[in-house]
Amino acid sequence: MRKQKETDPGKEEEEEGGVTVAHRAESVALRLYVAGQTPKSLTALANLKKLCDEHLVAKYKIEIEVIDLMEKPQLALADQILVIPTLVRKLPAPIKKIIGDLSNTERVLVGLDIHGSKEHFPTEEEG
Repeated sequence: MRKQKETDPGKEEEEEGGVTVAHRAESVALRLYVAGQTPKSLTALANLKKLCDEHLVAKYKIEIEVIDLMEKPQLALADQILVIPTLVRKLPAPIKKIIGDLSNTERVLVGLDIHGSKEHFPTEEEG
């Protein structure tokens, strides 16, 4: 017999056979600011998709919005974007920003304060 109960926003618990199991339903909203189809913009988008697939999709509901400032430059004001590419974590609060092509997965996860599904990142010495 399964009973569902809500304990706090973004987290559900199920009771099955007297054991309570928590399920993460926390949303992560990411906004990537780019400038057209430049190599850095394309690399940042590819790295973001890879990071989400490998580290976040198992734990979070991911929403990615890509904003091309060549098409809509006025949108840079909302998040005070001065350099591109820039990744902005809108949710969960507080807002966090990472500048660059997002090639260093560990730094991106730490900088955005998002805990991925893999607990250990190899150091340069480990490979």
